[in-house]
Amino acid sequence: MRSLLSSALIGAVASARSMTPMATIAAARLAKRDTPGELFLLDRPLFKYGALAMGVGELAGDKMKTAPDRTVFLGLLARVMSAGIAGAALAPQGQEKTGAALAVATAVPLAYLTLAKRKDAMARIGQTKSGLIEDALVVAAGAAVVALATR
Repeated sequence: MRSLLSSALIGAVASARSMTPMATIAAARLAKRDTPGELFLLDRPLFKYGALAMGVGELAGDKMKTAPDRTVFLGLLARVMSAGIAGAALAPQGQEKTGAALAVATAVPLAYLTLAKRKDAMARIGQTKSGLIEDALVVAAGAAVVALATR
């Protein structure tokens, strides 16, 4: 189970920011770092740069008053896809399916918890400040998980 810890942790990251797992892995690939699991998708420039752009876009869009909750259908779907791909990439070779499942199983229920905590923070300090703090924590966590899992 210890070998799948990175998959579970990247699922936790996906619970708060759906595109951050893919963006952090894309950044690692640009830095010539290899993931333990097979990941051919982000070796293609369109997907690699697209993941980075979507990660940045999500950080900006989250502060908008019209931003939907992360638990709406499309938000959960994005988390399932991103967590699954990232969880597979960070799992040991041969355990990609288990890593994907573990990341998704972590991301979906935690999305409800992270949303509740974000709403509490929004009530206390506002949408923009709470979002910026959450961004810093989630991006740092995602970068740390990916940095420790890649070589």
